[in-house]
Amino acid sequence: MEISIGIIGLGSMAKAIVSPLLERGEYHPQHVLGIVGSSSSIKSALNDLPKEIKVVSSEDSSSREVWKAPLKILAVKPQQFSKIKESVSSFQSSDQFPKPLIISVLAGITLKSLKKSFPGHTCVRAVPNTPSLVGQGLTGLAWDDDITLDQKKVVRKIFEPISELYELEEQKLDSFLALTSSGPAYIALVVEAMADGAVAAGLPRHLSNQLAHKTLSGTATLLREKSLHPAELKDMVASPAGTTISALRHLELAGLRSALIEAVVLAAQKSRQLAEDVSS
Repeated sequence: MEISIGIIGLGSMAKAIVSPLLERGEYHPQHVLGIVGSSSSIKSALNDLPKEIKVVSSEDSSSREVWKAPLKILAVKPQQFSKIKESVSSFQSSDQFPKPLIISVLAGITLKSLKKSFPGHTCVRAVPNTPSLVGQGLTGLAWDDDITLDQKKVVRKIFEPISELYELEEQKLDSFLALTSSGPAYIALVVEAMADGAVAAGLPRHLSNQLAHKTLSGTATLLREKSLHPAELKDMVASPAGTTISALRHLELAGLRSALIEAVVLAAQKSRQLAEDVSS
């Protein structure tokens, strides 16, 4: 059976990437092979996917078939990268033509590390974020020097259904990740805190959560559709001696702005540190 695409690490993000490809008929389910860490993970990996997809554990000898695929998506945790490259080193082929394509969505793993670990492959770094799970994502892309125009088209077709694409110099991907990939966690924390505040002020929990979520989505839509700078929207809402400016004053005194700035900087630094740890 010919394997058209191999997915190494069939978690939530990998499913978000491959599901639209199956729905659009870009790949047939029987031409997709997924690899998970253990046999106990196979059942959950198959949730919401066609039953024809073959999913095996990394210990299974048939997992080697994935490395014969012309296209592979590497979607394991960055901490598992060293184990992955060691386990596949004995059966990689470096004489295929054209070179097989490997797309890594691992945070902090550089193109240099990918090329060293997977010789004979053309490598791509992709940085998608979790809103890709609902087709509202952002993905940063950095290309290997020897990638062809046709391979770029393949990569774009994979990520366009779930995200907006930004083709960047590789050194900018850490900052992109710190804002877009880690950013949903920052926003979720803020929304949770806002809902908690509403509960403390007297609203019931279910309503507080609903209103906080709706406020987030409505504000994001307003900023985007009206092309507003965030400061413009803030000034629209904050009237003299009103409730909003009083609340904003407290947030400034509490250091919310600087805390968020430093969070993005620290996340970028951590991504760079991951790269150094892998290369050392």
